[in-house]
Amino acid sequence: MNTLPSALITTLAQWEVPCEPDVLERWFEYERELYRVNETTNLTRVPQSEAWARHLLDSLTLLPLIPEGAEVLDLGTGPGLPGFAIALFRPDLKVTCVDSAGKMIGFLKEQVLPNLTAHQIRIEEWDSREEFDFVTGRALAPLPVQLELSAHLCRKGGLVVPLRTPNDDLWNDAFAQLGITLRETRTVPVPSGDGEEILRVLPVYAKIKSTPAKFPRTWVQMKSKPLGG
Repeated sequence: MNTLPSALITTLAQWEVPCEPDVLERWFEYERELYRVNETTNLTRVPQSEAWARHLLDSLTLLPLIPEGAEVLDLGTGPGLPGFAIALFRPDLKVTCVDSAGKMIGFLKEQVLPNLTAHQIRIEEWDSREEFDFVTGRALAPLPVQLELSAHLCRKGGLVVPLRTPNDDLWNDAFAQLGITLRETRTVPVPSGDGEEILRVLPVYAKIKSTPAKFPRTWVQMKSKPLGG
């Protein structure tokens, strides 16, 4: 196993995330393969020395919010972040990862976990609706667009929790059209590879009613006329 950064072990303990050797070894197998493929195919811009913080810990900020046994959807997953980490550390969950880029999904399909599936598809063209308990995504789109891409996929009573930054305006009354409401906001300090911390903002949107069939709109419409814009 890789030499574990002390900040990784300390943070996992503080967050009460089980630190099982086989789970960590599987993560580092994934990490090694990610950066091997990255030498010829652009999958990530994060240096490998910072992957334990900016990929793993950042993904695991979501764990306390995900109900036991939930069906989780990761939109715009890229090479599987946060979806792969969530599935690895929470085998009780069923995790689906979606991305439009074939190189990303092709890589992720090789990273086999029994509770993880991956699909190449454009979200706004997917015919799925209200099938998931927990919908997330990282670096997917500006917040109004991300919420419009996410809300219709979440079941009533479920949660939409995008990974965001302190710069986002987390609520606009126009978002209520999607059938969601902002329940709470969590800000989690995450160690970074350079010894500093970054603040990960987790707005927790509760799905309180069905999303109207007109959402999501086309990508052009969402980008040119975002909700609340």
